[in-house]
Amino acid sequence: MMATKKRHWLLNLLIVSVLVISLMAFTAHYRNWTRLQEDRMQVLTGFYYLSLPYGELDSVLWEEKIPGMERRHGFSFWAREKGLFVDSLTPDRPVYVFVDDLRQYKLKIRYQDSLTVFLNFTDSLETQAMYELLSEKISKNP
Repeated sequence: MMATKKRHWLLNLLIVSVLVISLMAFTAHYRNWTRLQEDRMQVLTGFYYLSLPYGELDSVLWEEKIPGMERRHGFSFWAREKGLFVDSLTPDRPVYVFVDDLRQYKLKIRYQDSLTVFLNFTDSLETQAMYELLSEKISKNP
């Protein structure tokens, strides 16, 4: 009778650890988390965090597609796009992309005169509500 080989416990632990870490990373990046405060909006998605003071917002527009850009770091999976990108026309200015669904319209938020954020949520009603809130905040700040 041939003896069966047993897997070493360390290999089993490594496999389980990789699966748990992958699941945690997916959960952290699965959606955009926003926190609205009196003077700013904070966006968190996985490793990426951005704080946008309402007084520094210049404009908020609807965009059907995000332009072609080079990714500095970030990731894409399914219809999601997250990370820090660079436009070839302005390589010294980062473009933050927090898009939960590439198939839906995105908010193009300009702030500090030259920086850009593309943002949307899985729920288009949530994106619409954010557009209305940011438009109101911009109109209050001359």
